[in-house]
Amino acid sequence: MTRAYIPLSVPNIKGNELKYVTDAVETEWVSSGGSYISAFEENFAQFVKVDAAVAVQSGTAALHLALMEVGVESGEEVIVPTLTFIAAVNPIRYCGAEPIFFDCDDSLCLDPIKLEHFLEQECNYEDGIVRNKATNKRIRAIVVVHVFGNLADMASIMPIAQKYQLKVVEDATEALGTTYTEGVYAGKLAGTIADIGAYSFNGNKIMTTGGGGMLVSNNKQYLDHMRYLSTQAKDDLVNFVHGEVGYNYRMTNLQGALGLGQIEQLSIFIETKERNYRLYSDLLRECPEYSILPFREGTKPNFWFYSLYLPSEKNIQVKMDALQLKRIQTRPIWGLIHEQKPYLKNQSYQIEKAEHYAKHIINIPCSTNLLEEDVRYVAQSINEIFGE
Repeated sequence: MTRAYIPLSVPNIKGNELKYVTDAVETEWVSSGGSYISAFEENFAQFVKVDAAVAVQSGTAALHLALMEVGVESGEEVIVPTLTFIAAVNPIRYCGAEPIFFDCDDSLCLDPIKLEHFLEQECNYEDGIVRNKATNKRIRAIVVVHVFGNLADMASIMPIAQKYQLKVVEDATEALGTTYTEGVYAGKLAGTIADIGAYSFNGNKIMTTGGGGMLVSNNKQYLDHMRYLSTQAKDDLVNFVHGEVGYNYRMTNLQGALGLGQIEQLSIFIETKERNYRLYSDLLRECPEYSILPFREGTKPNFWFYSLYLPSEKNIQVKMDALQLKRIQTRPIWGLIHEQKPYLKNQSYQIEKAEHYAKHIINIPCSTNLLEEDVRYVAQSINEIFGE
């Protein structure tokens, strides 16, 4: 019998999703209005321990609104990691600004040491404005991406940003539910520390609405304005009066219905992710050929992605192909963004670890519907192929 294919990361839709979506369809509330949007927002805000949240149509829309809200304008620059998915970077261009690409630390997230060194040595700071010496452009903000469920070193990054009066946007797309357990931010969840946090609910995330995104902030004015912009900046709903250039970014009620069913199960999803991660770690005991990367100490991660670190980059693609023949999907880290065609002319700063990790990591199946027998089969296959 042919073994079922084991994909990298797929949705788990086994709760009340169909019930809620069916109700939205039967009541004909399917567009960007309806009770499921607000119910999803309320449940999401409760989960991440904030007062309110704003639901939008994608994580990219969330980042675009967040960057505009913190004041990013045409001709300015934004600091961003190169080791990330390109959707974390493109909204900077939507604002007419340009990214400056930074290295990662061993958590795969933005390196705060290099961030501080760049601002001290490569920039001028006067009257509350940071200017890049190389371009003379104002640097307005930092986008911090929490990669693969890890938390960036926010305890180091935030004081640096405050010293230079830079706004910070957290892309918490991959770390929904990850929590600091130690330090100044103990008890705080990914996305709730910076000026604005953005999330995505794409199909491969720990929970999904098909597409969809969310915004959170401790600044109520930010949230109210982003909600306003996401609904075409309507001042008068009857006479169609608009006060600003708005966007069609509001989440649909169908997405909200799906999201409500998913958020109800999120704690279970995280428990499953952790259980499978620990089983992988036990079955793939550290050896010279490979090891599972750990998560940052002092945090409780959501264990979204499992990163297999390979000290030698020799024949990695050949071995991934061998796993594919065993019906196991794996994936390398994204191509680094400073090496992508649209951004080849942009400034990058001391990128070293990101280049190393991009050549030495593959991600292995991590869906929340993985059975124990699936994890054991994947681990056995890795041991056979990578341990040769």
